Amino acid sequence: MYIFLRDSFIGRLTYHLSQHKFFSYPEEYPYYVVPKNYLSEISDRDSDKQIIVTWDGDNDPENPKNWPFYQKAFFIIQISFLTSSVYMGSAIYTPGIDELMTDLNIGRVVATLPLTLFVIGYGVGPMIFSPMSENAIFGRTAIYIITLTIFVILQIPTALVKNIAGLCILRFLGGFFASPCLATGGASVADVVSSKNIPIGISLWSLGAVCGPSLGPFFGSILAEKASWRWTFWFMCILSGFSLVMLSFTLPETFSKTLLRRKSQRLRAITGNPNITSEGEIENSKLTFNELVVDTLWRPIEVTIMEPVVLLIDIYVGLVYSILYLFFEVFPIYFVGVRGFTRIELGCTYFASISGVLLACSIYIPVIRHQISQQFKQYNKVYPEVFIPMAIVGGVAFASGYFIFGWSATRHTHWIGPLIGAAINSIGTFLIFQTLFNYMAVSFDHVYVASVFASNCLVRSVLASVFPLFANPLFNNLAIHEFPIGWGCSVLGFIACGMILIPVLFYLAGPKLRARSKYAH
Repeated sequence: MYIFLRDSFIGRLTYHLSQHKFFSYPEEYPYYVVPKNYLSEISDRDSDKQIIVTWDGDNDPENPKNWPFYQKAFFIIQISFLTSSVYMGSAIYTPGIDELMTDLNIGRVVATLPLTLFVIGYGVGPMIFSPMSENAIFGRTAIYIITLTIFVILQIPTALVKNIAGLCILRFLGGFFASPCLATGGASVADVVSSKNIPIGISLWSLGAVCGPSLGPFFGSILAEKASWRWTFWFMCILSGFSLVMLSFTLPETFSKTLLRRKSQRLRAITGNPNITSEGEIENSKLTFNELVVDTLWRPIEVTIMEPVVLLIDIYVGLVYSILYLFFEVFPIYFVGVRGFTRIELGCTYFASISGVLLACSIYIPVIRHQISQQFKQYNKVYPEVFIPMAIVGGVAFASGYFIFGWSATRHTHWIGPLIGAAINSIGTFLIFQTLFNYMAVSFDHVYVASVFASNCLVRSVLASVFPLFANPLFNNLAIHEFPIGWGCSVLGFIACGMILIPVLFYLAGPKLRARSKYAH
C-alpha cells in the first residue's frame, strides 16, 4: 500500500515540498541501476532519436495493472464510494421539499430546479475534466481531489443560503465540481484491471452509481424528518469531507501516460539524457497551447457527434436515466399522498431499488465472466456484442417493472406489489447500464474511455435533469381513483418497450457501426 500513499495527492505534495527526500521512487534509490537503453544516446547530444520510457517489463510493480488483487479491490471501492456519494447529492434534499417551499416562499416546480441544475452541472463538468484526465500533464488523481475540495466547500453556503436564486447557482456549481468521478471513474477502473476483467471492474464501480440515487432520498428523509432540509447539505459536507480526507492520502495516480511522464522526468534528471521522453510528452509537444486546449475540450464533443455507437448509446442511456429520475418522483406521490407513509417510511421504500441492483449484480457478473472467458479462449479478445443479449433482457425487465408498479399500486392492496415492480425495474436499469457501459469500454481504446463516458454523462444528465419537473402533472393528470398512478407508469413502460429496439440494433449492426469509428479498436 506504500504506492497508494506515495502516488496520492498528499504523497505527491510531500514529495515535491521535501525536494524528493520523502516518498522517493525506485529510480531515485542509491542502488538503482539505469537500464542501458536509457543511456545509449548520452554521447550523441545532437541526435534527434528519442528514447521512449516504458514499464520495466511485463511485471513492473509500478504499473497499476500489476497491483495485487486486494489493492485493485480497495482502489475500485474508493472510486465507487466517491461516485455513490456524488449521486446521493442529487436528490438528497427532495424529501424536505415542502419545508424548502415554505422557507423560501416558492412553488414546487421552482423548488425542483436545484435538482435539475445539479444534474446539469454534473453532466457539463465531465466535458472539461474527463479529457483533462486523459492528458499526461494532469492525470486523474489531482482532478479528483481539487474538484472534491471545492465541492466540500460549496456545501457550506448551500446549507446556509437564504434565497432560491443562490441555492440554484450553488447547486449547479456543486454538480459541476462533483462530476469528475461520474465519467472518469470508469476510466480509472480500466487503468488498473486487465482487458478481460474491465467489464467486471466497471460493474463493481458502477454499483455506487446505480445505488447512489436511491440512497440519497433515504438519508434525506431521515434528515428532513429529524432536522430540516438544510441538514441534507450539512450531511453531504460531512460525507464528502470524509471522502476528501481519505482519498487525499490513499487514492493513487493510475493513468499510465501520467505515470510514465513522471518516470521520464526522473530518468532525465538522473542520466542527463535529454532524449529520454514518454508517449504523453510527445503528444503534447506536437501541439501549441491553444491546440492543446482545443484538443482537450473538443474530444468529448467530437466523440458524441461523430461516433454513431456513442451517440446511439448516449440517447438510449439518457432516456433510461431520464425515465428513472421521473420514476423516483412517483414514490412520494403514491406512498405518501395515497398510502399515508411517513417520510422515513418513504425513504425505506427506495431500498427496493437497491435490492434489485444487488440481485442483478449477483447474476450479471458470473454470466458475463463466463461469456468473456469463453470468448478469450476462442478469440483471445472480447467482442462488444457479447454484452448486448443482457442489455435486451434488461430492457424487458426495465419496461415490465413500470407496469407492475403502476397497476399493483392501488388504494387498498398491499404496498409490497409496487416495491416488487421497483425491484424488477432496477434489475433492468442495472443490466442496461452495465452492458452498455461495458460495450463502450470494450469498443474504444482505454485512453479515450474517459471522453466516451463524459459524452454519455452529458447527454443523460441534460435529458434527465428536466424530467422531474413534469412528474406531478404526468401522474396526477392520468390518475384514476383505484389506480392513481397506473396510466402514468404505463406511459413510461410503453416508452421503455420501444427503446428495446436500440440494443437489438447494436446486436445486428454493431460491427459495421464500430468499423466507421476513429477511436474504436
